[in-house]
Amino acid sequence: MTIPEPIAQTVQLAFRIAFVWAGGFLLAVAVRALLPDQVGFTVAGKQGPLFIPFSRVGFWTCLWAAVTVTVLVVVRAMMGDITSGPTR
Repeated sequence: MTIPEPIAQTVQLAFRIAFVWAGGFLLAVAVRALLPDQVGFTVAGKQGPLFIPFSRVGFWTCLWAAVTVTVLVVVRAMMGDITSGPTR
């Protein structure tokens, strides 16, 4: 028994997205654990300086990368579905 091509591609896409998210979360947790909260940069604001630790910047950067990759993979799959001709 063979799996139909669209279903196989959907399952493969789901696994890719799951791996990207899992990797992003693991990397984000590692960055948050390794970088101390006392090291970071200060942004001047109207109500005073705002200290942003590197651990939080790394955490949100990893999550943003996972979201970006997910969006790119899904859009690529959608464009492949839209631009391909009729399946039968």
